[in-house]
Amino acid sequence: MKHFVKKSKLLFCALGLFFPGTGLNCFYLQGIKSFWGWAQFFALFGGFVGWGLLKDAHFQSGPGWVLMTFGFIALEASWLTTIAFGLRPDDRWDAQFNPGIADAERSQSGWLVVLTVIFALVLGAGVMMTFLAVAFEQFFISQLKEARKLSQ
Repeated sequence: MKHFVKKSKLLFCALGLFFPGTGLNCFYLQGIKSFWGWAQFFALFGGFVGWGLLKDAHFQSGPGWVLMTFGFIALEASWLTTIAFGLRPDDRWDAQFNPGIADAERSQSGWLVVLTVIFALVLGAGVMMTFLAVAFEQFFISQLKEARKLSQ
């Protein structure tokens, strides 16, 4: 008989909330072979590189914006999966990640899972609004600079 380790929805959600973009929540479910875990990890790393490029170029680096966008997507994807999987009914969670589990060991989500979902929503929305505000601000600043060059 195969050894089985029960997957906790709370632990998955906590990893997604507190370590966003690292892929730890995906690695928890699928192990080191998780494609999405590695995709999030490398995208987050690219985001840090992009942030460094943007700081050095005073927010005028195209590659920096692209890399930082990948990091932003990794963060948002982590919070979004926390929301989606945290709101999944316990029966569906067990059917997918804890197949063949005994009735006595079935998952029972509590308020802590709900709180991780709420905080993931708040953080995700806040980071998204901040990123979009800064991106649009920089875009319009660059358009003003180009307009001034054309008018001279």
